[in-house]
Amino acid sequence: MSNLIRKEAGGNALAVQEQVGQYLTFLVGSESFAISILDVKEIIEIANVTPVPLTPDYIHGVINLRGNVVPVIDLSARLKHRCAEVSKRSCIVLVEVDALEGTQLIGMLVDEVREILEIPPANIQPAPDFGSDIRTDFIQAMARVNDVFIILLAINRVLSLEELSQLNRIAQDSE
Repeated sequence: MSNLIRKEAGGNALAVQEQVGQYLTFLVGSESFAISILDVKEIIEIANVTPVPLTPDYIHGVINLRGNVVPVIDLSARLKHRCAEVSKRSCIVLVEVDALEGTQLIGMLVDEVREILEIPPANIQPAPDFGSDIRTDFIQAMARVNDVFIILLAINRVLSLEELSQLNRIAQDSE
């Protein structure tokens, strides 16, 4: 997972450790996204999502995960303002995000989980200020993999603290 690289600087040998990150890639619509594998708690099939009335379009509903109520957001609706069409390849990626009171487990409805990629830091570039139809604050960076760019999603910025608080209330009210 990590490579040790030695560089010569002014006659002194320096050891520089380059971390190769592992990322889960998935599709939302036709765009490829990725999040650090360290942020992924579980990937589950879509089953028995209970809709919650009077919630924003990007809240797909809640699921019962081993006795706990977990809110599920429709990532397509959140990123692009169109609700996802659930297919047999759709699934829920469970992640923990920072909230006001610690962390909160949420499910992200995605169209298809692809693979886990190892991406070296040299292939990761800052997000551009233009060229994407999603909000730039949702983008952590861009990763180049085989001449294709993948959006590294900033999962802690996809929902604001107020929105996470609302999800927490929905989960508590559904118990």
